[in-house]
Amino acid sequence: KTMMNVPGIGWATNQKPVYQLGKGKRKSLAIPLEVHKLTRDKLVHTMRSVRNITSGIVLLKGGKEVAQYDSDVSYLFRQDSWFNYLFGVKEPDMFGAVNLSTGKSVLFIPKLTQEYSVWCGAIRPPQDFLMSYAVDEVLYVDDMIFWLTNELEKDGNLHLLSGVNTDSGLKPDATFDGMDQFIVAGKVDYEHLYKALAHCRVIKSPAEIEILRYCALVASNAHVEVMRFARECETEYELEARFLYEIYRNGGCRTVAYTSICACGPNSAVLHYGHAAAPNDRPLLPNDMALLDMGAEYHGYCSDITCSFPLSGVFTADQRAIFEGVLAAQRAVLDAMKPGVSWVSMHLLAEREVLRALVKLNVLQNDAGSGVVLEEEALLDQLVALSVGAVFLPCGLGHLIGCDTHDVGGYTEDTPVRESRAGLRKLRTARVLEAGMVLTNEPGCYFIDTLLDEALADPKLSPFFNLPVLNRFRGTGGVRLEDMVLVTETGVENLTNCPRTVEEVEYVLAGGLWPPQVDGAPYMRRRWTRLAADGSHMEDLSLWKDAAR
Repeated sequence: KTMMNVPGIGWATNQKPVYQLGKGKRKSLAIPLEVHKLTRDKLVHTMRSVRNITSGIVLLKGGKEVAQYDSDVSYLFRQDSWFNYLFGVKEPDMFGAVNLSTGKSVLFIPKLTQEYSVWCGAIRPPQDFLMSYAVDEVLYVDDMIFWLTNELEKDGNLHLLSGVNTDSGLKPDATFDGMDQFIVAGKVDYEHLYKALAHCRVIKSPAEIEILRYCALVASNAHVEVMRFARECETEYELEARFLYEIYRNGGCRTVAYTSICACGPNSAVLHYGHAAAPNDRPLLPNDMALLDMGAEYHGYCSDITCSFPLSGVFTADQRAIFEGVLAAQRAVLDAMKPGVSWVSMHLLAEREVLRALVKLNVLQNDAGSGVVLEEEALLDQLVALSVGAVFLPCGLGHLIGCDTHDVGGYTEDTPVRESRAGLRKLRTARVLEAGMVLTNEPGCYFIDTLLDEALADPKLSPFFNLPVLNRFRGTGGVRLEDMVLVTETGVENLTNCPRTVEEVEYVLAGGLWPPQVDGAPYMRRRWTRLAADGSHMEDLSLWKDAAR
């Protein structure tokens, strides 16, 4: 085999294009680029069998480098997720086409000037891209209109992306120079491609699951190292810095999957803390709870994990009670998840367990004005019916994850519509679960002043709040536990390998070995894995045998 080291791409052979970074012990997961041929085949099958379209050309536009405002400095390039899903290409300014009749794939690359080689290195010829990516042909972008014209003269339409991402409200860019001639000729179809591709991305292939398992492992290991490092830190951003270091050095993940949330103390009640106006810059205090929501990205696939732990190293009674209430919610969802189950029902189940913990703490109580004393389950029924859970869990239980942290396909033409009830309307999907879906399971309990004040001002809700006890928790922030979960034919597999019980968290904070010698929480359904020595695949880890590795 001829081996070619392609800078920024990984390693490719004549027989098997592969993406991989690093050497020796620092190797990252080797991803056969065949995974993208399989996604293209899946799209062709979906267009034929679901959309009843057997001919024409699918054309996707890759991402473009974006300048920082009017400067000559660009943001670090990240490939468009749709394009990455079908082609796995790392470079900007490309297009990709798939012939729906034959399945043939073509990559269109920009024709670069010699000036590029002065500043950015050698200009790679089409043959290099043919070796690096599992496509059938590579042409220049300059030749794309001629190629499209010839192909569309045979049969079918030009299928372009057009649809609204239900998480962001934004649409993909499908424009290109010369497209007007196809619009005028009535050859452009905007109706089917977005729906078909979103449908494809919801159910992950075994190869995609392997990538997501790797992303989850890299992020899980990094979270553990951050937990151990936390006592040395003085500010939140140091926690973020350690995570960035760990995922890149030990996982080959140059970027995070989203802006890191390193929320400590009262900041942990800010759901999307870490943004530019709150940039993980608060000093750490010994009695703070830390809520760290951080994920890694590798080959355009994402992980999304949240750990909560006491910076002191030991939970107080109140911290433990809230933490274990959230853990009980996460466990209940893991027990109930399987194909055929509604994600809406999973949210309500998690909400009920969080409310149960608050009732046990006496934060919530029987209606003080009614004089009626209900048993716990009846009281919980009443609190759920009044949407009290949305006061403490205002966001959705979790979301699909894949090439985007909040992956597409949450709401489409063939899924249940978004609920209007408080809490449920923030769910990013209301789907019925299917094998092959990967979702986050991320219940939380947050003491958010705005929501608490609104509830206390509501005469229907305020009688259920015990103010002296509630005030004890105001200003303490919140707890979130977030795992990535694969739906299997019979239940679930937890892709996240983080400490989850109070005992596990305190053990790791005290410097304990992780992974542990024994799984103390088998009900978390964690599948213990590691990267094979050559990086070729993920392998199961025997805790007893390999704990001291």
